[in-house]
Amino acid sequence: MKTFKLLTDRLLLKSVEVSNLSEVHELLSIPEVDQYNALGIPTNKEVTNVYLQEWIDDFEMRKEFVFSIQNIANEEFMGLVSLKIGNPKYSIGSIWYKLHPDFWSKGYATESARRILKFSFEEIGLHRVEAGCAIENIGSVRVLEKIGMIKEGHKRKVLPLKTGWSDNYEFAMLEEDWK
Repeated sequence: MKTFKLLTDRLLLKSVEVSNLSEVHELLSIPEVDQYNALGIPTNKEVTNVYLQEWIDDFEMRKEFVFSIQNIANEEFMGLVSLKIGNPKYSIGSIWYKLHPDFWSKGYATESARRILKFSFEEIGLHRVEAGCAIENIGSVRVLEKIGMIKEGHKRKVLPLKTGWSDNYEFAMLEEDWK
């Protein structure tokens, strides 16, 4: 697969590759990163490799676009950001992101998520993009608000986290909101 890249002022978003295995495994293994994640910490690199291969296959089939987030200056791996395409009839996608804690609170999640919105609406041509996050995940709530997504709902006890069932906020942006 040919490498696919998106740029921002500070970031290089690059389609995930097999060579990202160690970095992705480390990221997914950090308890703070996993705190609001229903996926869980992978038990070993082979489990992470299954996720990675699925993301690579889905990218080729245009079902999900998972990008590594890298510092544009030195290509240091910072995390992941994704656009998952829903049923084409509805022209909907959903985004998610995970950053290494070393890069939290510096605007990188906001910058990468905003670039994924641009990709969603201007390059893919989606009508609607959605995102959800645990209500306790204040950092993620702030990111979604900063990029202009609208809080549309509050689902009760829908996320199976290690700490128990968590409520989830539902956010969305329409194509006309983006314009």
